[in-house]
Amino acid sequence: MVSTAPYGAWQSPVEARHAAHGGGRPEYVGTVGDEVWWVAPRPAEAGRQTLVRRRPDGTEASVLDAPWNVRSRVIEYGGLPWAAVPRPAGGPLVVFAHFADQRLYVCEPDAPGGAGPRPLTPLSPVGGGLRWADPVPRPELGEVWCVLEEFTGEGPTDVRRVLAAVPLDGSAAQDRGAVRELTDDAHRFVTGPRLSPDGGRAAWLAWDHPRMPWDGSELKLARVTADGRLTDVRTVLGGPEESVAQVEWAADGTLLAATDRGGWWNLHRVDPDTGESVNLCPREEEFAGPLWKLGLRWFAPLPSGLIAVLHGRGPMVLGILDPATGEIADAAGPWTEWAPALAVNGTRAVGVAASARTAYEVVELDTCTGRARTVGARHTDAVDPAYYPEPRVRTFTGPDGREIHAHVYAPRNPGHTAPDGELPPFVVWAHGGPTGRSPLVLDLEIAYFTSRGIGVAEVNYGGSTGYGRAYRDRLREEWGRVDVEDCAAVAEALAAEGAADRARLAIRGGSAGGWTAAASLVSTGLYACATIVYPVLDLLSWAQGGTHDFESRYLESLVGPLAPDQYRERSPLHRVDRISAPFVLLQGLEDPVCPAEESERFVAAMAGRGVPHAYLAFEGEGHGFRRAETMIRALHAELSLYAQTFGVTAPGIPVLELGS
Repeated sequence: MVSTAPYGAWQSPVEARHAAHGGGRPEYVGTVGDEVWWVAPRPAEAGRQTLVRRRPDGTEASVLDAPWNVRSRVIEYGGLPWAAVPRPAGGPLVVFAHFADQRLYVCEPDAPGGAGPRPLTPLSPVGGGLRWADPVPRPELGEVWCVLEEFTGEGPTDVRRVLAAVPLDGSAAQDRGAVRELTDDAHRFVTGPRLSPDGGRAAWLAWDHPRMPWDGSELKLARVTADGRLTDVRTVLGGPEESVAQVEWAADGTLLAATDRGGWWNLHRVDPDTGESVNLCPREEEFAGPLWKLGLRWFAPLPSGLIAVLHGRGPMVLGILDPATGEIADAAGPWTEWAPALAVNGTRAVGVAASARTAYEVVELDTCTGRARTVGARHTDAVDPAYYPEPRVRTFTGPDGREIHAHVYAPRNPGHTAPDGELPPFVVWAHGGPTGRSPLVLDLEIAYFTSRGIGVAEVNYGGSTGYGRAYRDRLREEWGRVDVEDCAAVAEALAAEGAADRARLAIRGGSAGGWTAAASLVSTGLYACATIVYPVLDLLSWAQGGTHDFESRYLESLVGPLAPDQYRERSPLHRVDRISAPFVLLQGLEDPVCPAEESERFVAAMAGRGVPHAYLAFEGEGHGFRRAETMIRALHAELSLYAQTFGVTAPGIPVLELGS
């Protein structure tokens, strides 16, 4: 029976615990012999990440039990944290970064007696210590090559990064001097090395402040000597205005690189001797994305010469590219969004994919038959799919006639309808980054709200990836303006269409999206309330040592060269007198990217202003909530804010206490 109830007050089987336990996704997929391995989230285990293997018989098993946490903190957002080498006897040799101390460890999970992991690298008492990512085992040299991030002082930018070789015998566990550095620290940032098929050359990416990797980066190439040294280092592609997002070696010894030199991240073949490049598939589509983590893979060459690629405008799908013809055969199946986690083995390509009806799964494509199937982390419906929202992919018109891409999720609940004439409340979601994009996938956080009668609009505002460099560059020196205007334009359009109640619009976002939410409160009177999650709030303090090294110069492209008056005027923290709408601010107390101190200053500045608000701080959480209990409490608080603001009762939800 369908009952009538106000939007926002519908009863729903989609609970906060469902969204929390579905938090995170498989990532960093690889193949070890005939097995598929990946890193899997464990929200119920204090948010740790484990390494999972799928054996040839189809069974899945965790390689590392608690407390092992397979996660790197290099550039704070991390990177590929593991690698394994199959061996004819004794099973694979596994190297991984452990989150708690950031040391590299080695283990042999199939060895008789089950010996536990042993450390390969030492601890450092300096600053953030020694960190490792993007490992490449070199058993023939008795080493593993990887990115070393080493703190040289206590400040967040007192850091150097090099390619380094770590002995597999454990001799460096107590002696930093046993680590062999392969490069100098002439470049601020580097990715892990990629070795040519004959082992004679190595390629990697590098970039420097103030650029971010999507602004400009270089493809570096070196010769590898017999004793494992890098010589004749040179740049073969890229530069200050060209972003190279990934590099791999093809079976024929040429380089494959994704570069945006033509305005889109397209795939090029590069001659390692001359540096000449050929676009293998010239399209106004992306074949790569922003390098927020080291070791992301949007393409992977197959031994046959074909290339597994992710490509698209907006959502990215898996295809097999024939470089001889430029033709792509897309994988069949229900998956409409693929994450940058490709791996290949023989004729198989493996990745992580999702759709509007399924969460991320590990999917394998047989390139001979064209058959794709789920092989790991299989999606199961926690509730009846009838309660899932149905997204509409929309393009709106913003100021100056510019296009704005968005996904619109109307309220949907088979057991409820709203009273005649009532329009639904809508929440605009601003993604993080801001150089990023909202993927078109099943998100139970969205279903949590839409199944209760609250619509959601994910806005891929100007500056988002997936739509070419020109769209990305719209945000240059315009952060806090273009993003705010684009989100407002979508909200206004939904209200003008009669799809949303203009009096009950809200905005929410985390990280850079939290900035957009807060900036929207101080510069528009459009929103009835806001959810602000681990945000940037004070540009000046953020630019003057208030964040980590990776993003410490990001504002120079987003806002402009450091100018104290301009930075203060654009910052929500210095404009709190313009805020009149209620909000909830959610913050992790161990956040190195957007420190809690900034949120605490914001809340202190709001005290006594008569604006209802709440501040929830979570111990043990960093930049991005990982613990199930945190995510549950955060969703309850957000829904309670909306219910109170929109004038409805949210059944069974704890009431968030709003002070002023």
